[in-house]
Amino acid sequence: MRILITGAAGFLGQRLARRLLSNPDLQHLTLADLTPPPIPDSGSDSDSRVTSLAADLTRPTASKDLVSADITAVYHLAAVVSGQAEANFDLGMAVNCDGTRHLLEAVRHQAPGAKFIFASSLAVFGGDLPAVITDDTAVQPQSSYGTEKAICELWVNDYTRKGFIDGRVLRLPTVCVRPGKPNAAASSFASGIIREPLQAETAICPVDPKLSLWLSSPTAVVNNLIHALTLSADQFTYSRTLNLPGITVTVESMIDALEAVAGKAVTSHIRYQPDPAISNIVASWPSQFDVERAIALGFERDRTFQDIIRSFIAETDIAS
Repeated sequence: MRILITGAAGFLGQRLARRLLSNPDLQHLTLADLTPPPIPDSGSDSDSRVTSLAADLTRPTASKDLVSADITAVYHLAAVVSGQAEANFDLGMAVNCDGTRHLLEAVRHQAPGAKFIFASSLAVFGGDLPAVITDDTAVQPQSSYGTEKAICELWVNDYTRKGFIDGRVLRLPTVCVRPGKPNAAASSFASGIIREPLQAETAICPVDPKLSLWLSSPTAVVNNLIHALTLSADQFTYSRTLNLPGITVTVESMIDALEAVAGKAVTSHIRYQPDPAISNIVASWPSQFDVERAIALGFERDRTFQDIIRSFIAETDIAS
């Protein structure tokens, strides 16, 4: 296997790289981001199977330089996240749309038929939605980020239909709990209201506590990204787009779960400050999904939100 990961400096890219490097069948892994991504675990270039590169995907030549003729698969994780894409329309379009198109074209011409695993989002949905979302529910995004992801989903499906690539579009739930610092995603608070209180830091909840979210742990998301690589083309029908499994949790129940795991002293660090800009984006996303197809294909989901919290505590060595 010879694999490229874009957005490889991000926490999902780093976890995915670590998992791929544990596979003895991996021959070479290229990690690309705006700055050269660290190589997981070693933090250096000591693993001869890994190349770490700086690449601005808004430039067509960057994708051409990244894609070799013998590449097996591309994981396209690079993106401008939801809140940033809403605030800076031009940047969101340049990275999320133009960057994806350049990469698709590079694979089409330089490594035709390679697997192309595209990280999409539940943000493609919005408007007047049915009670339960399926893979066939029409997309009607209510944000620039969701619109950009929906555009790219159509491209991945059409490039696959034409035989240019072997595409797989994975609509990720909101990933929680993300390690590290807050980012510009509208959903960043979902991790913040867990992560920061566990470190005795103040966290702001900008949405109605009754709001329901569709969530998945980082571990489950990475496991599902890996699993997507193992699927054969004949396991798909007319569409290569899948809603990944998640769990439905209200913000209020997330905080209750945190209190059950870590105590009231921890949840006392949460402050409620409504932010209409964030609320309008996040509230447009659905929280109930029928993922029977994804489960039948072998994708996994978390059991409970308490399990997600405990896993985060264990991984970050936080004393609960």
